[in-house]
Amino acid sequence: MLKWHATETATVTNYFAVDPASGLTDVVAAERLRSYGANRPSARPGRGAFLRFVAQLVQPLILVLIAAGMVTLFLREWVDSAVIFGVVLVNALVGFIQEGKAEAALAALVRAVAAEATVVRDGARRRLDAIHLVPGDVVVLAAGDKVPADLRLFSGKELRHAEAALTGESLPVAKHVEPLPAETPLADRHNMAYAGTFVVGGQGTGVVVATGDATETGRISALIASAPDLTTPLTRQLDVFARRLLVAILILAVLTFGVGVLRGESALDMFMAAVALAVGAIPEGLPAAMTVTLAIGVARMARRRAIIRKLSAVETLGSTTVICSDKTGTLTENAMTVREIRAGGEHFTLSGDGYAPVGGIEREGLPATVAGALKETLVASVLCNDARLAQVENQWTVIGDPTEAALLVAARKANLDEAILNSLFPRRDELPFDSARQVMATLHEVDGVCVVYVKGAVEKLLGACAGRLDRQGREVPLAGEDVQAAALRMAEAGLRVLALARSELSPTQVLEHEHLGSGLVFLGLIGMIDPPRSSAAAAVRACHAAGIRVKMITGDHPGTAVAIARQLGIADAGTCALTGQELARLDDDGLRQAAATVNVFARVEPEQKLRLVKALQADGEVVAMTGDGVNDAPALKQADIGVAMGLGGTEVAKEAAEMVLTDDNFATIEAAVEEGRGIYDNLVKFIVWTIPTNAGEGLVILAAILAGSTLPITPLQILWINMTTAILLGMMLAFEPAEQGIMQRPPRAPSAPILDRPLLLRILLVSILLLSGAFGLFELALQRGQSLAEARTIAANVFVLVETLYLFNCRSLSRPFWSIGAFANPWVWAGSGAMLLLQLAFTYVPVMNSIFQTAPIGLSDWATIGAFAVFCAAAVELEKRWRLASACRPPALSAGR
Repeated sequence: MLKWHATETATVTNYFAVDPASGLTDVVAAERLRSYGANRPSARPGRGAFLRFVAQLVQPLILVLIAAGMVTLFLREWVDSAVIFGVVLVNALVGFIQEGKAEAALAALVRAVAAEATVVRDGARRRLDAIHLVPGDVVVLAAGDKVPADLRLFSGKELRHAEAALTGESLPVAKHVEPLPAETPLADRHNMAYAGTFVVGGQGTGVVVATGDATETGRISALIASAPDLTTPLTRQLDVFARRLLVAILILAVLTFGVGVLRGESALDMFMAAVALAVGAIPEGLPAAMTVTLAIGVARMARRRAIIRKLSAVETLGSTTVICSDKTGTLTENAMTVREIRAGGEHFTLSGDGYAPVGGIEREGLPATVAGALKETLVASVLCNDARLAQVENQWTVIGDPTEAALLVAARKANLDEAILNSLFPRRDELPFDSARQVMATLHEVDGVCVVYVKGAVEKLLGACAGRLDRQGREVPLAGEDVQAAALRMAEAGLRVLALARSELSPTQVLEHEHLGSGLVFLGLIGMIDPPRSSAAAAVRACHAAGIRVKMITGDHPGTAVAIARQLGIADAGTCALTGQELARLDDDGLRQAAATVNVFARVEPEQKLRLVKALQADGEVVAMTGDGVNDAPALKQADIGVAMGLGGTEVAKEAAEMVLTDDNFATIEAAVEEGRGIYDNLVKFIVWTIPTNAGEGLVILAAILAGSTLPITPLQILWINMTTAILLGMMLAFEPAEQGIMQRPPRAPSAPILDRPLLLRILLVSILLLSGAFGLFELALQRGQSLAEARTIAANVFVLVETLYLFNCRSLSRPFWSIGAFANPWVWAGSGAMLLLQLAFTYVPVMNSIFQTAPIGLSDWATIGAFAVFCAAAVELEKRWRLASACRPPALSAGR
């Protein structure tokens, strides 16, 4: 296949056997349409509703629950079985509904291609649906068109394209028709027009060289489709946790059955005891609690302007170690903004961002007087200008070139309105922007004098200027070296610099390019940039404080990328960008090293963004990728969490991402990371709270078998305890606010287990306390002559009351529960009250006594249970205090010191 950008236009037209003047015939076009297919990316089937529902069931803990439900069903324990399958169904439905949006990235890519195109067929121009375009078609482009396919341009007049969505280039690109070197990167192929980009100025003609899947947009669709759906750190950790738990439960169940049979008990009774132990040890509430906690996190994030498309993405944010961010539209406003003006020997700064005419012009920190050279510079920038600003639904938008729109906004900040100026000084003639000469000129009648206003590149205009205006508007000699030095300083700050000048013509003269070669009066320099978002720098600092590295990966120019990165704190003064061409020369090891050490990547193509994300993941990083363009979509899908921009982002990017920011603000990511960390903390708190109950129940069953005693609690009572406490107590931990300092600690290691050694020891402590309390008080009740039903009721209430007070212990895993605000989470109090009322019903309501084989107990029993629960809570707080003191204690000095 030819490299179209490196090929002469005549060779391209000969290759496709097309005459540029007459185009293809309808017969040839029809044959090629049958051969090449429609001009749209191929649809790839997504996962249907049934498979998405089944996916909710094939999680290890859910499979354990299903197995337990099947066993209880086989044993005709209808109530137990119904409860277990109810838990499974509710959990699956919640996950299915939340993740119900199928991947629609490829459909969005179809919408990204223009609906209609102007084509030359059989020697005549016609409009037709872009899906009917074929390679070899001659397409005519004009300002405002969306490019319908990949084109090799063979003619053009002042043609400029906005390609940010595909390449990341923040400024419109001037096009030409000359061949380029074969190694030219995508963003610099200025003789090509790519499907889905926009024409912002001029006109031109090109021959279609690629349609459908063969276009750059279609190639990106293949990259999206090839990126796997990754598991999140939480799902990976829970899988490991569930497998280990399953093995432990099976070992205990087999041990229980074997010991009982050896002691002479019947096999059926021991099988039921083993089932009771398994039911008790399985944390039935954990899958539901995880789903509900994540769903609550989704709602919290929505209030902070982050829409979660995939439930597990909520927690992934909390474990993020690297954020790879696009520049244009993510870290920046995606709106060219004038920042500096140098005119009349003075330096002016402008406030305000974007296209809204809000802000002012200052000199040395004070409001500037708009007169002399400054005023004339702004007048020239308005009159020598083809753009327009429009306000639609309180949103300022650009009609035309964003660079020219920035000049109009700057003038409005000086109260110079373009409509008034154009009516006072109407345009008589013009020389449109010429990419070869890099200047534009317009002729106006000003107070009876014909004045030419010129704008363009500094190096093109400066040599034609003989003098300049001073601050009073008088013409004085020009010191060209001073202007060049000022322009260089502005360019080094990442600004795009334009020079403005003027001259006069006699009324009989016609404006020609030779009038711009000499005799101009220099007016001033205007420096503009797509500025960083005002909140982005603070968000980057917050990420660094949280141990999260931020990397910029953009298709924009290296100089611009580095300038913005320095302003945001992503890069320091000595940083250089690594370009896509340099990345292409690196092998896998070199790429991993670059990904780990370099913070700014520029002129990067879609495949390279994808490679960088994979390289970081290969080093064990949890990667969040932000972006808004078509070119970002493959990396968004590959990342552990893709973050798309909701306002300025393409539909392709949104559908490839797990999270969409409704305000397009990088700072929202930092807020979402904080929420994600809080959600993960709450999940760990729930696990630390629920496992001791399950372990304690299993140990009580095992202890009874080993002691040859009656079971202190029945399987149905275990299910009652597990489900009611999980809903009314454990779920309340999902509402815990994030603890102080959560963004000052480093991200957890992706390989770290959910439960570290201190938490495992705490779980063991509480499990043993529950075993001793429930089994001990059960045996004590039997020795006092109380009935089996009363003794079992006491044992069940031991579990519930200990869990209730232990819930308050778990509101913080490291600090005393009273130090985090007694009423910071009112849901804990509400759930505890509801649980105690329900447990009173469990103990005293006859219907409940009949179903669960319980019986009323006396006040002395409650006093004993309550005292034991307080003792357990105090023991946990003492363990916390001891652990905190051990962590703060300095290491002992060696004997030799």
